[in-house]
Amino acid sequence: MRTGAIKPIQTAKNVENVLSSTDEEQQPLSPMARMFHEPDSNVYIIITIGFQTKINPEVMRPNVGNTLLKHPRFSSLQVPDEKYGGQLKWVRTEVDLDNHVKFPTIDPNMDFPDMYVEDYVSNLSKTKISMSIPMWDLHVLNIKTSNAESVGILRVHHSIGDGTSLMSLFMSFTRKASDPEALPTFPISKKQKPCSSSGGLLQHFIKLFSVLLIYWNTLVDIVMFLITIFFLDDTKTPLKGPLGVGSTPRRIVHRTVSLEDVKLVKNAMNATINDVMVGVTQGALSRYLNRKYGKNKKDGGGAEGNSNLPKNIRLRATSFVNLRPHLGNESAAEKTKSSSNVRLGNLIGYVLFPFTIALREDALDYVRSAKATGKRKKASLEAIYTYLMAKTFLKLFGTKLASFPTQTTLWFSNVAGPSEEITLYGHQVAYIAPTCFGQPNALMIHVVSYANKMNIILSVDEGIVPDPHQLCDDLEESLKLIKDAVICKGLVDCRVY
Repeated sequence: MRTGAIKPIQTAKNVENVLSSTDEEQQPLSPMARMFHEPDSNVYIIITIGFQTKINPEVMRPNVGNTLLKHPRFSSLQVPDEKYGGQLKWVRTEVDLDNHVKFPTIDPNMDFPDMYVEDYVSNLSKTKISMSIPMWDLHVLNIKTSNAESVGILRVHHSIGDGTSLMSLFMSFTRKASDPEALPTFPISKKQKPCSSSGGLLQHFIKLFSVLLIYWNTLVDIVMFLITIFFLDDTKTPLKGPLGVGSTPRRIVHRTVSLEDVKLVKNAMNATINDVMVGVTQGALSRYLNRKYGKNKKDGGGAEGNSNLPKNIRLRATSFVNLRPHLGNESAAEKTKSSSNVRLGNLIGYVLFPFTIALREDALDYVRSAKATGKRKKASLEAIYTYLMAKTFLKLFGTKLASFPTQTTLWFSNVAGPSEEITLYGHQVAYIAPTCFGQPNALMIHVVSYANKMNIILSVDEGIVPDPHQLCDDLEESLKLIKDAVICKGLVDCRVY
């Protein structure tokens, strides 16, 4: 008997925007979803979830059928529509869970379970999911690792949805560990208070200046984006992959750090979580590259503490931005009461985010730099422009001119996870580690919060980055140095520590 099988749907309305329709039968893929099918950007999201207990197959399998398959995207094929030049469209189908949910047989007494899981995930990046079935699968590994009793690995083609929408879907399946009936809390960023309508001429001048600044920044960003697309490549460094790197397998590793440490820095520097994590990443990449360049020196200049970095390194990230409207906790919870209420899709733009690569005497300079750049990018419509550009270029020129930029060094993404510990189908979650493979860069850094933890996930081409665990060490050390600098400068009460 097939649990959760879905009967085919015969007809549906034809609307332009797939994201605005609850019934996606026969709807074309969105422009951004089509970009994720390009040969050098055939991107999959892969989510590794650690559990604090063994996974019960008799509980997991039917629950997947009763929740995940209720969402149209997970029970639909992507079929070429000959009427529109082979453009892919969504077509509902019957789903056989045996094609999607895997329970491999595992030796419980193996010597290196952590490496087994790491290799298993890496091997998944070497294969693709057939388009003859809905493009997702779930692999359940009942094996004890250093930080979990069992592991689930969900692989989803990026055309189905972006990180924010998939996190919303995931949270609709979960409940608070402290209250089995309650949905988890969505972390939300505080909205800036709108300027008062009173205040006279000065207030109106400030508003006008703010609007003009946004348009000026957007114009500069658009020009820089076009220059990048046509000829402005990042500096060739040990982190920069060649053309074609999107089709190479990936090694995926992750490291957990304290979210409280991140918040300590955030509050002390009046920054955001993203500012802090970008600053931590800038410091870590600077240390990593300094070590790499130092090994190539024959005059002893590569000694620890010496600066071996070339001057004026241009290193940028393609950083993804969620374009969905702001949701408060109440409205977010309402939308995730059922998986079928969650609207999937790729409503994302991206910005070219420059990273500062240099050794700093003051570790807080990395956060200051990230904060300044982040503030500048927020006062710009670059993300909206890149999203609209994708739609326009796809209509006029096809996917070639609308593909993701290959000139940047890495992809960077930050997704907020549950604010408290959660359970999935009754299994308590230890960690959540989402990332991607198939992107046209040799390195992706993804950060996701969960309860009081921050997980940093790396997806690397081992031919370019052969030591991702060392880079994880650098990220962890970078956060420690920044936190210590905050404490030593008296920006927080040292007695807390």
